[in-house]
Amino acid sequence: MRTDDYLTDLVRGAREDSAERRLSRPLAEVERDALALPPARDALAALAPQATVRIIAEIKRRSPSRGPLASIPDPVELALSYQQGGASAISVLTEGRRFDGTLADLTAVHQAVTIPVLRKDFITETYQVFEARAAGADMVLLIVAALDQSTLVELHELIESLGMAALVETHSADEVQRALDCGAKLIGVNARNLSTFELDKNLFARLAGTIPDHVITIAESAVKSAADVAHYRSSGADVVLVGEALVTGDPLSQLQQFLAV
Repeated sequence: MRTDDYLTDLVRGAREDSAERRLSRPLAEVERDALALPPARDALAALAPQATVRIIAEIKRRSPSRGPLASIPDPVELALSYQQGGASAISVLTEGRRFDGTLADLTAVHQAVTIPVLRKDFITETYQVFEARAAGADMVLLIVAALDQSTLVELHELIESLGMAALVETHSADEVQRALDCGAKLIGVNARNLSTFELDKNLFARLAGTIPDHVITIAESAVKSAADVAHYRSSGADVVLVGEALVTGDPLSQLQQFLAV
């Protein structure tokens, strides 16, 4: 597989897995379950700008770029430590082929914590959005690079209609504009190029000025230390999403260092 095929491959796999789940759990059933749940937690309030940086702490077992990171046999235990450590929200990777995540992880975490939970996956279909809400998600990741504009708008509207928040992920000035055009209230800038998996730690700083003040900005990837969090914060990030640095170290200690920035 060529490096420029990574995102295409991840999206294709997520669609195939979604189609397989739909065979045993049709859309009507998932939609019914989604609508029967209590209202989603208010992610916009949880991530609203404040004097100190907010952290979205991620549950992540492996990545395509680094391979296995942590076994995480009990995601609930990790999620509770994140909450205790001061995380404002928790991201749960539910993609199974490359990240070893499951929707069951998301459900278990949501039932255990009181802060908002993000479904992080390669979402391109309405089925996956209803599936996210039915599993307990309060937020859903939308990757601009994986969607045409009409689908981005459609999924963003659906997410908000179900009471959730959409974290709209971008990698360029053009993608930031597309996110703004769809009405995004949470815009993430991912330092990792999902086509090549290369990192650009200064991408957030270059794009932050194109995002209006009323939009919550989230810096993603390339966080190894408190200095990296400080770099994002000084560049204007309201929130920093951290995964690998937490699951490969002492999550409680790491969180305290990040939040002290």
